[in-house]
Amino acid sequence: MYTATIQKTPRHFVPDNFVVTNWQNLEPFFKELIDRNIDTQETLEQWLKDQSELEAVVSEDACWRQIKMTCDTENKALEDAFNFFCMEIQPNIEPYSDALNKKLLNNPLAINLDYKKYFTYLRALRKSIELFRAENIPLQAQLSVIQQQYGVITGKMTVTINEQEYTLQQATKFLESHDRNLREEAYRKIQERRLQDKTPLNELYNQLIQKRNQQAINAGFANYRDFRFKELGRFDYTKEDCFAFHEAVKQHVLPLINIIYQKKKEKLGLAVLRPWDLDAEPAGIGPLRPFKTSEELINKSIECFTMLRPFFGDCLKKMQNLKHLDLESRIGKAPGGYNCPLAESGAPFIFMNASGQMNDVTTMVHEGGHAVHSFLAHPLELSGFKEYPMEIAEVASMAMELFSMDHWEVFFNNKEELTRAKEHQLERVITIFPWIAVIDKFQHWVYENPQHSTAERITNWNAILKEFQDSVIDYSGLENYRSNMWQRQLHLFEVPFYYIEYGIAQLGAIGMWMQFKNDKQKALDNYCIALSLGATQTLPDLYKTAGLKFDFSPEQIKVLMEFVKAQMESIV
Repeated sequence: MYTATIQKTPRHFVPDNFVVTNWQNLEPFFKELIDRNIDTQETLEQWLKDQSELEAVVSEDACWRQIKMTCDTENKALEDAFNFFCMEIQPNIEPYSDALNKKLLNNPLAINLDYKKYFTYLRALRKSIELFRAENIPLQAQLSVIQQQYGVITGKMTVTINEQEYTLQQATKFLESHDRNLREEAYRKIQERRLQDKTPLNELYNQLIQKRNQQAINAGFANYRDFRFKELGRFDYTKEDCFAFHEAVKQHVLPLINIIYQKKKEKLGLAVLRPWDLDAEPAGIGPLRPFKTSEELINKSIECFTMLRPFFGDCLKKMQNLKHLDLESRIGKAPGGYNCPLAESGAPFIFMNASGQMNDVTTMVHEGGHAVHSFLAHPLELSGFKEYPMEIAEVASMAMELFSMDHWEVFFNNKEELTRAKEHQLERVITIFPWIAVIDKFQHWVYENPQHSTAERITNWNAILKEFQDSVIDYSGLENYRSNMWQRQLHLFEVPFYYIEYGIAQLGAIGMWMQFKNDKQKALDNYCIALSLGATQTLPDLYKTAGLKFDFSPEQIKVLMEFVKAQMESIV
């Protein structure tokens, strides 16, 4: 049913040779759409297609500017090109976008649009109209530029270990060493390097908080949290649901984490478990090294995906052929990883910072899941249909992590290593929940109290961190590092409030895996069908199509945690 022979969407409205260079050459297309007469159903639907085409052209141009800049944060020309779009092009588009939204919704023919097909699209437009304020245009432009400084600052962070320079991502491999002193040295050097830029990152975050808070006030909201929930299209859950999620993590997840860490402590034969011990193995057992080069990582990932379902492997092959992959960590590259959909050409771009570790396999198959989602949604008629909710996007990626484990023998030809890799993955599925809850709860506090001081922020961060702290690891003497841990989370700087989605989606992914364990092909069919719907259904309906309940209540979390625990016990 599905194919990775993705084609660039043909242009009919914008000339084939048109390239976005400045606002002057782009504005006539927006003016034409504003001025066009729409008096029949046919002309309305053609107008929608032309607007979608223009949106795709602009979106893809902006995406490439950001991709190139994150791949090389030290190239001033790439940074300038990105900033030019944010400051000189995007602000001019905003009033036209609002006017186009109103033009559609005010047209009497809009009522005849297929309700099922257009419901979520029109709902999103109404939300955009409600939030639009002209005075927020310059603020949004400034935010787009300022928040990218996080990548510029952190992309320069390196440490020297054994007389060699490493990025922070590369240096984490020393946390897997059998030499406990070396592990501690690497841990402390990474943390100390982060502390060197503590002040500029605090100042950057202060700027972001104040500008975001002003956005919310301009739009008539009490705080940025309430504004952002609306902006993110969180139609199906509330802040109270988030608070209930936080409590459920404490109640049903932390006890499992204590079991995992106690087992780790006993396995290593340690009297005291410290943070630099978590990735280590007992003497005589080497760290997992699933690949040596980025080429090997992608080739093994293609093989793994192909064994799962040939279409999945074809998606990665297509991206490899197009050179839509930048996988290795290096100095001057922004941190993190992402899959960037490209609205016009279709095949997305995967960016990550691999250094040959087990976590890199998880990141690769995670971003590969996002990529499959991009391929499946690309054939949808309008660009707006492809802007799916993050709570389903992360199911695509996190479920792929779990599905793909069935074929991880391509990374690990040793049975003992394969078992360890799967155990590592399932431990990660559980241990990530407290961090998700911490980051989410912290953001609620930050934006409910936007005038807070840096000292107050540290105090409240520490209090929240302690709420979700396990009872096994000894953190004594590391208070200064832990007070600063929030600065390592790029989402706080670049995509505020985008984090609880990982928790909601992890539950969905576990639900998909439960299906997969029962009937693999049916689960994969449900997965593909749901992802191919893009944003054309509500979030609960997308989950239903995938064979899931949109439910992250404490009761559901308890059931899913028990399932994962049972699976962990069965593979050991």
